Amino acid sequence: MIINDKPERNSSADWWAEQSRKLLEDQKQSWQLLNENYQNLSATKIRTFEFDGFEIKVQFNPARIKSSSADVSEDAIKSRKCFLCLDNLPKEQTVLGYNKNFVLLANPYPIFPEHFTISKKNHTPQTLIGNFAEMLVLSRDLGKYYSVFYNGQKCGSSAPDHMHFHAITKNAMPVEIEFDKMINKFPKEVLRNEKIEVRFFEEHLRYFISFESRDKGELLYVFKTLINALRKISPPHEEPLINMLANYQENIWRLIFFPRSKHRPKQFSADDGNQLLISPAVVDMSGLFIAPREEDFLKITKDDVIDIYKQVTITKEYFEFLRKKIGEIFI
Repeated sequence: MIINDKPERNSSADWWAEQSRKLLEDQKQSWQLLNENYQNLSATKIRTFEFDGFEIKVQFNPARIKSSSADVSEDAIKSRKCFLCLDNLPKEQTVLGYNKNFVLLANPYPIFPEHFTISKKNHTPQTLIGNFAEMLVLSRDLGKYYSVFYNGQKCGSSAPDHMHFHAITKNAMPVEIEFDKMINKFPKEVLRNEKIEVRFFEEHLRYFISFESRDKGELLYVFKTLINALRKISPPHEEPLINMLANYQENIWRLIFFPRSKHRPKQFSADDGNQLLISPAVVDMSGLFIAPREEDFLKITKDDVIDIYKQVTITKEYFEFLRKKIGEIFI
């Protein structure tokens, strides 16, 4: 069922956030699978590993097995129906038209108490390039309750052939919860002018960069700078490997970018007792590892967490290259 098929922007800044919350509550009443999976979240098990000034958590979530173990090879993608195309959605799923390009769906396999997929109406490949401005507007429209994130084609997306974002409960990610503590514990070089503030994080097992600004145009400019720099250290003709988390509050965007070196760690495909079915996406990079198998949840160690991050994040050399290129716009 499609509702609000030809949406127009409502005058209320919080209208889309309220409509999304209503959609999820309605779907809990009308869709048994979705309702059961949200109820099961209350029984989700969590383990916590303490590091110097921050935490990494592991969530046992068996409902995420399809996403974590998805075969995203080119042959596998071509041989299956796209589960985000409107014609292939479950009959129980309600579609909320967001704008002329995107629709909003309640995600039936949640990680957080509220979880949505915002997918493009047309079947086009997953890419942040060309859709970044849309993500800024989306994160603003949903900002009352939700953060928005993006997983690249080869770093966490289980539907690399169909453009989509996710929206989740705001300030539920460990990196969001601990952001202020991180910047106070590890005061590093900060680049700022009257329009934007940029921070570089390198003391948290993985490298990431934050951008904070009220100015949409400034964020578009720094994103272009970042992507151009990443392209110089990425394979040609492919979008650089990247995860991104967007949070909008008090009229300020906070964007956190996780540049990546690879999709999955060696543990994912190990054929012995060392296998861990951990497939890092933005949630994992933000400090919450998703373990769809209980055996992995129980056996993963602090050393495993360190090693997995080391494999999938970029090198210090590449991080310093990005720092230099972004720093050039402040000169």
